[in-house]
Amino acid sequence: MSVEASCPACGAPIVFRMGSSIVVVCPFCQSVVARGDRKLEDLGKVAALVETGSPLEVGLRGAYQDISFELTGRAQLGHDAGGMWDEWYAAFQDGRWGWLAEAQGRFYLTFQQTLPEQSLIPPFETIQLGEPIAALPTSVPLMVGEKSVATQLGAQGEIPYKLTPGAEYEYADLSGPNGIFATLDFGETPPLIFVGRQVTLAELGLSVAVARETDARHVASSQLNCTQCGGPLELRAPDQSLRVTCPNCGSLLDVSEGRLQFMQALQPGKVVPVISIGSIGEFESVKQMLIGFAQRSVEFEGVRYYFEDYLLYNPQLGFRWLVRSDDNWSYVHSVPPGDVFHKSGAFGGKGDTVQFQGDSYKLYQDAVARVEYVIGEFFWKVEVGETTRSADYIHPPRMLSMEATLMPVAPEEPSEPAPKKKGKKARSVQTGEINWSLGAYMKREDVEKAFGITGLPRTSKIAPNQPFLHKKVYKYWGLLLAAAFIIGLVINATASRTKVYEQTFAFQPVANSEGTQSVFSEPFQLNGRKNIRVTARANVDNTWVYVEGDLISDATGDVQTFSLPVEYYHGVDDGESWSEGSQSPSTHLSAMPAGQYMLRLEAQWERWQQPVTLSVRIEQGVPRILHWFLAMLFISILPVGIVLYQFSFERRRWADSDYSPFGS
Repeated sequence: MSVEASCPACGAPIVFRMGSSIVVVCPFCQSVVARGDRKLEDLGKVAALVETGSPLEVGLRGAYQDISFELTGRAQLGHDAGGMWDEWYAAFQDGRWGWLAEAQGRFYLTFQQTLPEQSLIPPFETIQLGEPIAALPTSVPLMVGEKSVATQLGAQGEIPYKLTPGAEYEYADLSGPNGIFATLDFGETPPLIFVGRQVTLAELGLSVAVARETDARHVASSQLNCTQCGGPLELRAPDQSLRVTCPNCGSLLDVSEGRLQFMQALQPGKVVPVISIGSIGEFESVKQMLIGFAQRSVEFEGVRYYFEDYLLYNPQLGFRWLVRSDDNWSYVHSVPPGDVFHKSGAFGGKGDTVQFQGDSYKLYQDAVARVEYVIGEFFWKVEVGETTRSADYIHPPRMLSMEATLMPVAPEEPSEPAPKKKGKKARSVQTGEINWSLGAYMKREDVEKAFGITGLPRTSKIAPNQPFLHKKVYKYWGLLLAAAFIIGLVINATASRTKVYEQTFAFQPVANSEGTQSVFSEPFQLNGRKNIRVTARANVDNTWVYVEGDLISDATGDVQTFSLPVEYYHGVDDGESWSEGSQSPSTHLSAMPAGQYMLRLEAQWERWQQPVTLSVRIEQGVPRILHWFLAMLFISILPVGIVLYQFSFERRRWADSDYSPFGS
């Protein structure tokens, strides 16, 4: 049931349409009016809302999980590190209130939850970035991605809590897999708990808002004058930018609701971007403008290494980055911290890996990155000299990067601080946030094509996330080896083995150990174009028989010679039996023309005083394992070369990493 009343500040009519709303913002004087036991209470005036180009507005109706709701109010909150976000309040048909946060084109719908034991939530001061909190009513522990202080700036409509203009409160945002999201509001004791997930406008049934978002809203550029030199400058993302540099004098300026404030004097032209500010490039099939450039650096063993961030912006898509390092490029966008699973905490140690979307990423670099120079505009309060903890994990062609920003501890003020939401006093504690981003390797030619330019510097180094382009060879190598193996099995199983001759020869004792004895076989027929295998067998025991043979053609007299050592030794040494040699060796001969042949054998044996019996068998069409092996070896020549090349490639990839699997 709606309740009509008069604003205690200006007397204008105000309406509480929702029975459970706590405050309403007077549309005439911007006073926040709260319900009281006996009368309305004026909590003060809020600032006018800043235009952010949001597709939402108060009064929109939608449905989530088949339950209807209406957006009744909106608040704008300031971030401790600068910037702001919108928070919309949805009154659901079943009596619940939903908190719909909107930040940088993303939407998070949460509902207030209660715990049987609120004391399980750690105090704000003890919460650590990256640590899991398991006490929440979720199926998995959520990771702390941000802890900060929010300031109530502007508001409109009906709101389900007692909003105090200018009040501050501490909060922690938590993230989990598959878009799970939660906020801990430390404005009260015990803290309030809000749990939900990241959503899309389509999931909320806000068709009007979806249309607005799809239309790729355009926020007109703002023309301002530099406070230092008076020169003109243009804000290309006026609804998002918090820092801008003057193209005339190089001053770094703070942007606050369209007003400029001098921050730092930079050296104009200290670093020249290889792609000009204002250039339009097409990525993800969307045209994006390059609005900001930052040079940053990391230091290893006293040597400073530099890289460059190019900030891209599209009102529909939000912000993206192009990162240039050693003239290698990556296209980067942010990912929810909760989608990155780290086995040993947020920061981890040497050799750590993280999991993202089923893939394992290996730690490549963990260092402190420092801002050296900036040009253009940025959606955060960037400053030269600003540092962040940065760690890169690679799974070529992708790179996951973690940046942890810690805000300095605010000093205690002797005077009375500003009032906190719900009457709580702000505490001086360290705040910060963890941001994860996913970069995809880009070829220099693809970057040039996206911007329609040429002449970008070529690189001579392997990028950490540069893919090895010849991995497909391994797939075909495996397929060819498998095919050769199967063909070999088929040939071996179906080969037409034919015994063409077999005979046993008796050799009589000779005069001395150097003596030999020769015998001739009966004529036999050989088929043409079939290989020949000769096998000899003698019952030798700890002795040897050496046989040389000639295969002689009756028609042409052509001779093919072979030799066969028949030897077999065995015994026991230190209690273990051993043996070597063979009683029935064989040899393969190449095919000979079809016709009649004779076999001549000449034998010499160790025990020359005794007779020797030797059996000889000749077969044709017997497959050779050697040919099978040579075929597979031939197939492997190129892939083995590529394996060696990849080993060199990977060594060069990891050359600049302290976490190289190849050692120092």
